[in-house]
Amino acid sequence: MPPILPAYDHGGVAAPPRLGAANPALQAMVDDALAGGAPLMVVHLDIDHFASVNENMSVAVGDLALDLLARRLEASLEGRGRLWRHGSDEFVAAIPLVAGSPDATDVAWALQREAELPLSVLPYTLFLTVKLGVSLCPGHAQDADTLLRTAEIASRQATHGDERIQFYGGQSLQNVHNESVIARQIVDAIPNGELRLRFQPEISARDGRVIGMEALVRWQSPSLGLLVPERFMPTAERLGVIVQIGGWVLENAIEQLRLWRESGFDDLFVTVNVSTLQLQRPGFPDEVLTLLRQAGVPPECLVLEINESALAANVIPVYEGLVALRREGVGLALDNFGTGDSSLSALVRYPVDKLKIDRSFIRSSPAGERETAIVRAIIAMGHQLNMKVIANGVETEAQLGYLRRSDCDVFQGYLFGEPMPADAAGLALRRRYLRPELFAASKQDQTLLLVDDEENVLRSLVRLFRRDGYRILAAGNVRDAFDLLATNDVQVILSDQRMSDMSGTEFLGRVKMLYPDTVRMVLSGYTDLATVTDAINRGAIYRFLTKPWNDDELREHIRQAFRTHQVRPPMA
Repeated sequence: MPPILPAYDHGGVAAPPRLGAANPALQAMVDDALAGGAPLMVVHLDIDHFASVNENMSVAVGDLALDLLARRLEASLEGRGRLWRHGSDEFVAAIPLVAGSPDATDVAWALQREAELPLSVLPYTLFLTVKLGVSLCPGHAQDADTLLRTAEIASRQATHGDERIQFYGGQSLQNVHNESVIARQIVDAIPNGELRLRFQPEISARDGRVIGMEALVRWQSPSLGLLVPERFMPTAERLGVIVQIGGWVLENAIEQLRLWRESGFDDLFVTVNVSTLQLQRPGFPDEVLTLLRQAGVPPECLVLEINESALAANVIPVYEGLVALRREGVGLALDNFGTGDSSLSALVRYPVDKLKIDRSFIRSSPAGERETAIVRAIIAMGHQLNMKVIANGVETEAQLGYLRRSDCDVFQGYLFGEPMPADAAGLALRRRYLRPELFAASKQDQTLLLVDDEENVLRSLVRLFRRDGYRILAAGNVRDAFDLLATNDVQVILSDQRMSDMSGTEFLGRVKMLYPDTVRMVLSGYTDLATVTDAINRGAIYRFLTKPWNDDELREHIRQAFRTHQVRPPMA
């Protein structure tokens, strides 16, 4: 066998030492970072499946390969950090992130590339793959032991493919790199002309007419493409440029509103989101009113959306600014209502005239019991306070039907249109009515909803009642039943008791809360007297009927149920 010779010239670089349990050199680097020096990154590098090298090529080849790799990694650091052997096939690097030097993502990429270059240990050429975990001081840990442990945890979370570099806390290298790119580029977004406005229609609940447009900012990043605010606004706030971005949005939204008004859309309002930092500036109200005067736009055509956190801050300039704007006629809407931490007393104190229900509650309607209860409560509270209520994130006809039945005032969401450029928004304005078929008045039929998860039973019931001229809706599960209730005016419901997703009495108990004017009945071959009695006593059900049924008797029960609905409200 030929002798084993290294084919890599390490230029006289000494092999790195092993990392001991207590490492004063690493702790000194940590102490320097905590004392105000450069942040420190620690990289835990783990070689994939290295045991196979020892097993198939000999331990001698494996030892030499590790020695050569160590020297290569040490040389790549160019004196900017330290490298240690750790365990049998692992390495640890510690690198201060000095200003002007490569950032953490670039350093991690460089180490990965260096480790995965072909490694010649004659007569073999090894192609190693590695996984890297990265931990930062002081961001992730503030002592050497914790820093090492978090870096190792991150390396264990790394996977094969594009996620082989993982930062502690679950961020992939790509995400960390993107955040770094955003931080470098967002400060120049305005001077470089990279911001874009998109407009999403706001729809009247009465007839589907477009009554407003919300202006939403997008950033055309040179490297990352078109980004939504959630991607770049937190970084913009951290860097202090969110006020400038907010000012750009406000100015350009008012200018677009001016153009639309000149085109004849003089009964339109435009909604603009403003940040808490904008509101905290003493001159903000004057800036808004000046822009409106210069554009010749009446103040009542502008609505400012503020987050609940702005009210929770309880800052005097915020309160005074909002009062001044509202006094001049500018509308104020509270965004994402129900998810923040502002108190109801703050809601009463501040001059808000619109509430926008957060999309998380709308998404779960109408099947989610708690979410639908919250939606109804917000609408009722808003109306008691003489506020208009906007539902954000309306995406399905079932959601729309439920919200209309709950007396919501305005809808916004993908059911009516996604955020669009100004030209496309102008076309929507010229149409004036979006999805008018969803708002068309329908004939008041006698509508019967049948709910049973046994398909044969459901078909038999449909055939039985069809002869009586009812408008029949059929659902094989509870979720479909809620969707049908949201989009149809149902008078009588006949439900099975034993269903896979929910019992009939539980289902009808929820229906009682959402649609109290319905007449609700259970049809079941399973009799739990206690459950049935409780449901009747609570008013959840009007009557309990048993399987197998007599066709004529069952048809008579349904006729009586419709008569009951006509002559008096059902049991509450």
